[in-house]
Amino acid sequence: MHVRDFTAEMELIAPPSLAEEFDAGRIGLIVEGAPEIHTVCCALDATPRVVRAALDAKADMLVVHHTPIWTPLTTLVGPTASLMRDILAGHLNVYAMHTNFDHAPGGVNDALAELLGLSGCRPLSLGLVGSCTLSLEEIAARLGAPLRVWGECGAVNQLAIVAGSGFDPIIMAEARDLGADTFLSAELKHSVARVAPLPCLESTHYALEAPAMKRLAAQKGWQYIDDTPKLRIVP
Repeated sequence: MHVRDFTAEMELIAPPSLAEEFDAGRIGLIVEGAPEIHTVCCALDATPRVVRAALDAKADMLVVHHTPIWTPLTTLVGPTASLMRDILAGHLNVYAMHTNFDHAPGGVNDALAELLGLSGCRPLSLGLVGSCTLSLEEIAARLGAPLRVWGECGAVNQLAIVAGSGFDPIIMAEARDLGADTFLSAELKHSVARVAPLPCLESTHYALEAPAMKRLAAQKGWQYIDDTPKLRIVP
């Protein structure tokens, strides 16, 4: 498949028009490599380990959620230069689908809802609210990551989820108004936690977003490359 045809297929899954404004220039084909695509790998992030694994798999395309080039570059040195050197030397295409995949039907938040077995889901401006039958321990087990629980949290019945960094007071108020009794996301700021209208479950960014990329890889017959951040909880 030519890279143009591959791009068109990806844009049907996660249309660029769904992306947030700040993603302009940060989604789609981020690095151009070989024109013909035969082998595709998929990951959440284009880390050095992921790139090496993709090259070992003889991949022509690496599909990721987070672009490896976030800020405009005026120099190419250090870790970014090293990463780009490997990518370019291997003729590896890198394709990023970020907030467009967050908003897309069947995308990041729908995959998380499926993992947690949520039912009767209602959309938020970002994320969704659904009926939950899992305990906190079961939620953590399905995510494969620990939970930090903020506030007085009893049984979870109506769970709001925003994959990634979604502890936005406006979204949290919207979730409360839709009947949510608990809010799950990542990277909660102290100032937001102090005024949160709902008990908050804080997991890791990786645990909340990787399920969508794993599911996409399974659907497409691609190789998913796991690169879970090292995390240790100290009592």
